[in-house]
Amino acid sequence: MDTLLTGNFIRDGENLRITSQLIDVSSENILWKGSIDVRFANLLTVHDNVAQQIIKGLGLSLTPVEVERLKPDRRINPAAYEYYLRGVDLYSRNDFPAAIRMLEKSAEAEPAYALTWAHLGRAHTANASFEMAGREEYDAAQAAYEKALAIEPAQTEAQIFMANRFTDTGRVENAVPVLRNVLRTTPNNAEAHWELSYAYRFAGMLEESRSEAERARQLDPGVKLSTSTINSYLYLGRYDAFLRSLPEIDDSVLIRFYRGFGYYHQKDRDRAAREFDAAFQLHPSLLQARVGKALSYAIARRNAEGLKILHDTEEKISQRGVGDPEAIYKISQAYAVLGDKRSALRVLRRSIETGFFAYPYFSKDPLLDPLRSEGELTQLMTLARERHESFRRAFF
Repeated sequence: MDTLLTGNFIRDGENLRITSQLIDVSSENILWKGSIDVRFANLLTVHDNVAQQIIKGLGLSLTPVEVERLKPDRRINPAAYEYYLRGVDLYSRNDFPAAIRMLEKSAEAEPAYALTWAHLGRAHTANASFEMAGREEYDAAQAAYEKALAIEPAQTEAQIFMANRFTDTGRVENAVPVLRNVLRTTPNNAEAHWELSYAYRFAGMLEESRSEAERARQLDPGVKLSTSTINSYLYLGRYDAFLRSLPEIDDSVLIRFYRGFGYYHQKDRDRAAREFDAAFQLHPSLLQARVGKALSYAIARRNAEGLKILHDTEEKISQRGVGDPEAIYKISQAYAVLGDKRSALRVLRRSIETGFFAYPYFSKDPLLDPLRSEGELTQLMTLARERHESFRRAFF
């Protein structure tokens, strides 16, 4: 059942009144509602109080592991917790450098709070990939995850976010066992299902990826809503379903890019170009926005300008050690569309060798059609197929 928790608050000096309600999205029925009066200094207790009220109001039965996870966190510095919340919010808005700054302030004020370190690691990973900050940010992410797990060895968030880093840096075979282990103890963890979908997608397990992503959104309709998309729909050729799955928001650079990408696959080039241009205007340094702008140039038959932005992007990726081979694959697609076959094959090889080997998608991807007559493409397809089949044997 799809449910949505909404709420608002009124602050009067050091006093907060928080009202919230749990809604069944399909029927729009209110399943539960309540209010809490709390001192601002006790802000950390709000999450726990709301969770306990919902459990009591719905008469839910929890597993021992779930009960343990819902135990109140120890008291921390209220300023540190506010920095933490601001950092999490900035991450959801795709402002990864600002999220890092807020979470670093939180960690400085309260260095023993494991959740801050986990989310700091996630922000570093995103900055490494999306902003092309590269290897130093991946290293910072790993250090943050290790710090979180040193404080709290069973910390679920740190394990999930670290699995994302494994996938992004070519170690999807390491990510899957971590995520499956998390789901054995917390089977309704939406983010773990989402990251497992992400890992399966890299390995070309497209139906399995789709199923995990749908399960994640059933459990939490808001999971990764503005920072990730169900690309498995796209890779399966289900373009209408892909576009329907995107939130109707215009201030997320990733959503604008992917909306354009969906339209591009539907051959609605004018709408695609408008979305690509809007994404680039929102955040011109983001990897996906740069790919979208190159495709927009291709639509406008300004190939030289499109190739320039791709060459500049590829150079940054090489110099900085950027991971995320799925995003790098999109550079190969854009090169192919713009007619630079040599560059398309070079970047495609890099994508496969660094961990994106979605062979069932590659074999049918319409954006690679300009390369189908190239002998090197056959070699690369064999490379992707072998690793895809090895992954299937190992995990299915």
